[in-house]
Amino acid sequence: MDEEKDDIVVEAENDEEMAGEKPEQKIAKMREELTVCRKEKQEYMDGWQRAKADYVNALKRFGEDAKTSELKGKIKAVETLLPAFDALERAKEHGEIPEGFLAIAKQIENAFASLGLEEIGKIGEKFDPAVHEAFAQDLTENAETDDTITAILEKGWKVGDFVIRPAKVKVAHFANEK
Repeated sequence: MDEEKDDIVVEAENDEEMAGEKPEQKIAKMREELTVCRKEKQEYMDGWQRAKADYVNALKRFGEDAKTSELKGKIKAVETLLPAFDALERAKEHGEIPEGFLAIAKQIENAFASLGLEEIGKIGEKFDPAVHEAFAQDLTENAETDDTITAILEKGWKVGDFVIRPAKVKVAHFANEK
């Protein structure tokens, strides 16, 4: 309420000042005030738009940081469990695992799947140094099977596009002896 009174008093003072002026002078003075008001309005608008853009960018950054933190947590959990899982897998391959441990291995596999973990490396697929680590070569007589995986020595794992551990593999090598 006090602000309204102040505005009215300022307007009254301006009217008194302008009372003795010619209409052209009044118009020029009002145009000048209008120009100043428009300039201030634009400055306020620009500041508001910058603040809004900063806010939107901060929200995006916070979302990306949350996804990154979640991914790092998944990776840490998987890295911790992988040695135990590998031991269970090796025991399964050799038939040395009791029935109860098979259920545990299955639970770990299900947990990995729920975390979005994907197995890397299948026999017959092309060797990709980004996701496979070659430990040995097998000679092949067929050029079509050159540079394909012939054996998985240790499973690889990835979450999304991030490789947690590359697959350790044997790769076919075509030796063209002419």
